[in-house]
Amino acid sequence: MTAPILPEPVMPMLATAGSVPHGPGWAFEFKWDGVRAVVAAAGDQVQLTSRLGNDVTAGYPELAGIGAVTGGRPVLLDGEIVVLDKAGRPNFGLLQDRMHVRHPSAELRARLPVSFYAFDVLHVDGASLVAAPYDERRARLAALAPAERVLVPPSFDDIDGEQLLGVARQHGLEGVVAKRRAGRYEPGRRSPGWVKTALVHTQEVLVGGFTAGEGRRTGTFGSLLLGAYAAGELRYLGHVGTGFSDAVLTDLTARLRRLTRPTSPFDELVPREHARKARWVEPVLVGEVEYRLVTRDGRLRHASWRGLRADRPPESIRMPAAPV
Repeated sequence: MTAPILPEPVMPMLATAGSVPHGPGWAFEFKWDGVRAVVAAAGDQVQLTSRLGNDVTAGYPELAGIGAVTGGRPVLLDGEIVVLDKAGRPNFGLLQDRMHVRHPSAELRARLPVSFYAFDVLHVDGASLVAAPYDERRARLAALAPAERVLVPPSFDDIDGEQLLGVARQHGLEGVVAKRRAGRYEPGRRSPGWVKTALVHTQEVLVGGFTAGEGRRTGTFGSLLLGAYAAGELRYLGHVGTGFSDAVLTDLTARLRRLTRPTSPFDELVPREHARKARWVEPVLVGEVEYRLVTRDGRLRHASWRGLRADRPPESIRMPAAPV
């Protein structure tokens, strides 16, 4: 008997940032704090593809049973790989210890098991669903059988988006995503057909330098100097000195030392109080920070490190909008 063929992965559809849309024609989902993946499964075969198109299957062996959702028939799912905290909420900080491990040990898998939250289905039984409306895709997704570590989170079309955002706030979730019920799936495109409303302000950043650590951080770093692109130039976004575990400090220090360069990578002057003690690095490490606000000169205030984002290309990192 011929083994079923894995569906070809597609580049994931991306949401635009904005306020919660109102009016008919929208469905709402919670926004999950994990890393995006498109999962192809057929029989005993499983392939996980990252947002950048990389094969990350070996890093998440717990998800090898995804094919059970269709009894072994070919399927292509879009969703989020997550690690749950003790309260049962996805926690990106915990996921950091799994994201960069290609072959996790049994101890690491037992301590930080991953799950897959499937929120879209793009292919079933040899037929592509990319052109089908969201409502049809969600109905097909809901019809799939449960599988170990594969969850189908709820979608709501009978509740106001602001009300659901309030529920997300109460439970410490990231926010909500609104999706047009008649909309098709748009591979690789950031589309107005999906609108994400976050409760936590986050920003993807490039690391352009660091300052030496002092006291208990001697031998590592004190803060990272951050940037993002605007009109083709690397602009300075400020610095971050909190949010690092000891393991992250050690890992980032080793990465930074391999990337040092003699001059600043920024296309503008970095304030003297930060530049005079800086060691510069090639701006290729992509990270993510939380912050409270953006100043009028484009600096992040009260930033805290969330983790590296190996799933983001450096050239895609853009400056946040400054307040008006």
